[in-house]
Amino acid sequence: MDRPRFRRAFLHPRFWPLWFALGLLWLLVQLPYRALLRLGRLLGALMWHVAGERRRIAARNLELCFPELHPAARERLLRENFASSGIAFFEMAMSWWWPRERLARLAHIEGLEHLQAAQREGRGVILMSLHFTTLEIGAALLGQRHTIDGMYREHKNPLFDYIQRRGRERHNLDATAIEREDVRAMLKVLRAGRAIWYAPDQDYGRKQSLFVPLFGIPAATVTATSKFARLGKAQVVPFTQQRLADGSGYRLVVHPPLADFPGESEEADCLRVNQWVEQALRACPEQYLWAHRRFKTRPEGEPSLYARPH
Repeated sequence: MDRPRFRRAFLHPRFWPLWFALGLLWLLVQLPYRALLRLGRLLGALMWHVAGERRRIAARNLELCFPELHPAARERLLRENFASSGIAFFEMAMSWWWPRERLARLAHIEGLEHLQAAQREGRGVILMSLHFTTLEIGAALLGQRHTIDGMYREHKNPLFDYIQRRGRERHNLDATAIEREDVRAMLKVLRAGRAIWYAPDQDYGRKQSLFVPLFGIPAATVTATSKFARLGKAQVVPFTQQRLADGSGYRLVVHPPLADFPGESEEADCLRVNQWVEQALRACPEQYLWAHRRFKTRPEGEPSLYARPH
């Protein structure tokens, strides 16, 4: 896709409220990092009180995935998850607008050699990630050290879309934004030996999915990971990021490539992906996007897992 360009239409009065909000956010993120963490936690507390449906879905997901936890422990985890979501709002703005040098001081990166080795060999990389609340800043920090292409869905508001793409792409000056449905473009990028951020952890419906266990629950899991790896002749390299509790920044880990992937069947590959997803979520459950209805699609004849109680 072409680089985002400013348009005179963005000066129309209908965009003024968004300009004002963005300007206010820009001012706020000039504050020290630890102050932004505190503001984010306050925002998360507010979200806890006003986002009732989102809270209900997240609570249900935690109940399904961590039934061994005491209800009080799950509620503490849920509250911490909302705090993380509030912090993510400011992390997004930091990744868009902070000077590159200031942002880079927060990065603690491990395993970069795996991406560098694939680049030397001319092999494409599917950077298999997850929808953590830290995904925006994690991609920005890694993008400062290694070019990452990304899957992209255009935002309905053209001004916000411009600001978002401009903020994201400034960390990857030669990066490519690929429409989420453009399979041909993605395979072309992989065959060119580039790395592309990709997350297979959400429910995209019955089409192109198989039901394999996730936390012991049959979950509609996309088969695209193994298809892209096979057709793009690419490695699958897991990537995780975590906001550090001591306020020193973020631990980014590029894990070793999955060996013998794709395997003998798509079902086995999907199971392997879900096993990695589960392992990554157990390591840092408070920073995941639990408000997504991960188990929305059910096998034929099974009732919804998100039905409201009577």
